[in-house]
Amino acid sequence: MDTQVIVVGAGPVGLMLAGELRLGGANVIVVERRATPTAESRASTLHARTMEIFDSRGLLSRFGELPNEPRGHFGGLPLDLSMPSRYPGQWKVPQTRTEAVLREWATGLGAELRRGHELLTVTPGAEPGDRVSITAATPRGLVRMGASYVVACDGQDSRMRELTRAEFPGQPAHRELLRADVAGIDIPNRRFERREHGLAIAARNNSGTTRVMVYEYGRDARARTSAPEFSEIVDAWKRVTGEDISGGDPLWIGSFGDANRQVTRYRDGNVLFAGDAAHQQMPIGGQALNLGLQDAANLGWKLAATVRGWAPEGLLDSYHTERHAVGERVLANIKAQALLLLGSPEVEPLRTLIGEMAGDENNRARLAGMISGLDIRYPVGNGGTDEHPMLGARLPDTEVPVPGGSTTTTELLRTGRGLFLDCAGGELARPWADRVTTVTARRIAGGPPQPAGSVLVRPDGHIAWIGSAPEEALTALHRWFGRPTSRPITGRGEMP
Repeated sequence: MDTQVIVVGAGPVGLMLAGELRLGGANVIVVERRATPTAESRASTLHARTMEIFDSRGLLSRFGELPNEPRGHFGGLPLDLSMPSRYPGQWKVPQTRTEAVLREWATGLGAELRRGHELLTVTPGAEPGDRVSITAATPRGLVRMGASYVVACDGQDSRMRELTRAEFPGQPAHRELLRADVAGIDIPNRRFERREHGLAIAARNNSGTTRVMVYEYGRDARARTSAPEFSEIVDAWKRVTGEDISGGDPLWIGSFGDANRQVTRYRDGNVLFAGDAAHQQMPIGGQALNLGLQDAANLGWKLAATVRGWAPEGLLDSYHTERHAVGERVLANIKAQALLLLGSPEVEPLRTLIGEMAGDENNRARLAGMISGLDIRYPVGNGGTDEHPMLGARLPDTEVPVPGGSTTTTELLRTGRGLFLDCAGGELARPWADRVTTVTARRIAGGPPQPAGSVLVRPDGHIAWIGSAPEEALTALHRWFGRPTSRPITGRGEMP
């Protein structure tokens, strides 16, 4: 079998990437080891930036009504996550539901999903331009596939990472938090309750199932090849809280440690890494899933442009440049949070100090922006200083008056194309009409501060250029969207 892109892993990140690739016109096959979708609901938090991305693809209506919690935390310390966004705070949705929505979307766009495919070998091309091949074991025997690119989205224990011997430096797990979803128990809800001997967390949902998490101070992480026994969680819970939960019915059992690692290169030739295959971190505050989904949003349009042949030089490499830096920053804040959350009693003075500092509005907003992903700003300038405060940042959902009514920037991004908000009345982006939507708007209500000019937005919603100089606009269009299909036009409507 042959295709343009093979995605390894049908979790949320792999499915999100597959949908983005199909929006960009790339052919994609997703291979997954599991024969059926997982029933485990590990990550359950979506942050503001991820919600904005989902909205920009028209996906939120598929989720139905989602519960929102404006309060989050930093290392177990309460933190108001209110930010300038349509979706501030935390949005609670089981990972099983997120996977189902993304699977329906990606396959509806034409992505092929092949289950029961266990990856055995990966053979990258020896020279630039060579294809990559994989072999997988299936119930019907070995299958060989070829593609221009293969992307590892197969989680923190990535088989792709192992087979390609990708450099994965960082810190191994020293501490481990045990967790389980348990039916039939009646215990108080606890939100990061630090007790004498450890940390206890308990949250009961509307169906009567209680998620419990427990960590005993000073207990080293164990090397595991399978999930913990329920008895291990029962005993630890009893030692920390004094409560007996042995009569409960465990529906799901797991554990996670504080390992903190990141692959050296998110792109190695025609092999790429996204999600937990690219970075391993403690899933504190739901950041891990959101980080991976945002990897996919950044990579999808760039990789589709590459296999379709219109990507400008360096576009695909910008995936590593942009997302490795974001991942490094997230891993650093998670490492700090793990110390605050799981550190033994001697960290209490530090927790007190951080809690007091978070009471300052500037500090609170900085932490909330970092956790929500709303503060991400990519280095999109031409090697110089990014002068405009919104350059490289995401474009907030903005009303755009158009002839006959109005629309929003979020709605305009739903095709997965770039967006040129033309406030000067010219036709600069018309030669890129196959990949950039031009909308004439004399003003942008509530939009970014700007002169009387235009805004170029990438398919992932980040601003690539703001200004009024036609020459600068043409430079940005070439940089992000390659050679046009016809000769560019100047701001006066004349051929250059």
